[in-house]
Amino acid sequence: MGMAAYNAIKIGVVATLVGPFEGLGREGLAGVEMAVDEFGGQVAGKRIEVAIRGSNAIPDSAVDAVQSLLDHDQVDFVIGPLSGNEGLAVRDYAFTRPDRAFLNGCAGAQDITLRNPAPNFFNFSPSAVQNMAGLGTFVYDKLGYRRMVTLAEDYSYPHSMVGGFNIEFCRAGGKIVQRFWVSLGKRDYSDFFRSVPTNIDAVFVSLTGKDAIEFFRQYTEAGLNIPLVGGANTLDPVILNASPSLAASLVGMPSASPVSEDNPARLWQAFVRAYRSKFPNGPTSPSIPTYGYYLNTKAALFAVEQIGGEFDEDRANFKAALAALEFESPTGMVYLDANRQVIANNFVNVLDRRADGTFYNRLVETIPNVNQTLGIPEADYLPLGTLGRDTDFEGWVEKLSLSR
Repeated sequence: MGMAAYNAIKIGVVATLVGPFEGLGREGLAGVEMAVDEFGGQVAGKRIEVAIRGSNAIPDSAVDAVQSLLDHDQVDFVIGPLSGNEGLAVRDYAFTRPDRAFLNGCAGAQDITLRNPAPNFFNFSPSAVQNMAGLGTFVYDKLGYRRMVTLAEDYSYPHSMVGGFNIEFCRAGGKIVQRFWVSLGKRDYSDFFRSVPTNIDAVFVSLTGKDAIEFFRQYTEAGLNIPLVGGANTLDPVILNASPSLAASLVGMPSASPVSEDNPARLWQAFVRAYRSKFPNGPTSPSIPTYGYYLNTKAALFAVEQIGGEFDEDRANFKAALAALEFESPTGMVYLDANRQVIANNFVNVLDRRADGTFYNRLVETIPNVNQTLGIPEADYLPLGTLGRDTDFEGWVEKLSLSR
C-alpha cells in the first residue's frame, strides 16, 4: 500500500473548554504542549502542528469535535477526550473510521477499552479503576475502616472510580453501607449531610473540579468530623491550588492517583520542574488531565518517530507501532495490554502540609504495574459487569471467593 507524504505531523486534540471541566480541559492541553516541547516541536524531521477543538463534556460534542478535526483540519490522528462519557462515545465513533487512529486524552471510564474495545483506539492513561489501586486495601489495613459510604457524580467516570475503590475495599472485608450519587454541577450537599448514616468509619468522595471544592466548603462549614477518603481527582493539585484554606481542614485525607507530587523518581521531578517553569501560574504539580494528555501525546510522537513520519493510507504502520510501544514515563514504564489499555504504576497518597505552608499529596505507597482488572483474571472480573450505580460488589466478591 502506498505511503502518504507530509511536510508536517498534524495532531488533533479534543479537550473540554466549556462547562464545569473547562479548567481540567486546559490542564489537558498543557500536557500536549509539554510532550511537543520534549520533542523540540518536531518529530522524524517534520514540524509538529496542533489543531484544537473544544467540547463541553457532552458525548455528542466530543464526537463532533473529533469529526471536525479529521475531516476539516485533516489531522493525522486524534488525542482526547477528557471525560468518561465522552470517551465511550469517541470509542464508538472510532469503529466507523477504521482507517484512522485515536488516542485517549484522560477519559477514565473502564469500558472504553475493557468491553467492546475499538481496534484503532489506544489508551496510555490509566482508567479510573486503575487510579484506585491500593486505596481500598490501605484504608482497610492501615486505617482500620470497615464500614463506609460513597459520594460521587452519576456518570461513567465516577462509576468506574467508585467501582475501583469498592472492589478492593470489599475484597479486603469492608462493607459499603450506602452509595450516594449526585448530578454533575451539584452545588448544595445539605441533603447528603442530612442522610449520611452515623454508624460508618469514613466517606469515600469522588467529585471533580468545582463540585469537589463546593463539597469541601460545605463539609467544613457544617463542622462534620467523619473521615474522608478521596478519589483520584478529588485532591488534584488544581483543587488544592484553588482552595488552600479548605485544604487545611483536610490534612491526613488519603487518596490514590496515577500521579504523586511527592514521587522521588528522577524523571517525575524533572517533569514537575518543566511544568512549573512553563506554567508558573498553574498548580504546584501536574494534574491528572495534564499527565494523561501528556502520556498519550508522547506515545503518539514515539510511534511517529518509529515509522519515520510516514503513515500508511490506513495508518496500519502507526497503529502497529502504538500497540507494541513501551517507554519509560515520569512515573515508570508504560505499555499496553491486548485491549490497548495501559499498564502502569499507581500511588496511594495522604494530604500533607509543607514547611512553607503549601499543601501536597505525600506518597505513602507505590502499586506497580496495575492492569485494568486490578490483577484479577479477566474471566473472574468480567462477570462483575459494567461498573454502575447499582453494581453488586459484595455479591461478586462472595461468588469470587466461593469459586476459588
